[in-house]
Amino acid sequence: MNKKTLVLGASLKTNRYSNFVIHKLLNHDYKVMAVGQRSGEVAGVEIKTDMIDVENIDTITLYLNPRRQQQYYDQIIALKPNRVIFNPGTENPEFYTLLEKADIQVEVACTLVLLSTNQY
Repeated sequence: MNKKTLVLGASLKTNRYSNFVIHKLLNHDYKVMAVGQRSGEVAGVEIKTDMIDVENIDTITLYLNPRRQQQYYDQIIALKPNRVIFNPGTENPEFYTLLEKADIQVEVACTLVLLSTNQY
């Protein structure tokens, strides 16, 4: 599969869902980019601390609470992904509206569940 996913809110901590999802996406043969608070590496994927050089993204899966999402609104919209997945705890009606106005699909779901049930 060629579709690239950006994990926004990626964590180096192995007990975090954003960390699990990087592994799961790779296991399903998706290309993965990751942006988080701290730089590092998870399963061979570099976690960057900014969105410089992030491009050609099909899906952004969010692991940031609504308050922390605000700083990324413009950058996410500028990337023009096909969809943004709001995982549990990231629900943000204000951002849904902005994305929908930009013709970006909003999906309120759990990426791990979507992958596990072949609905990703």
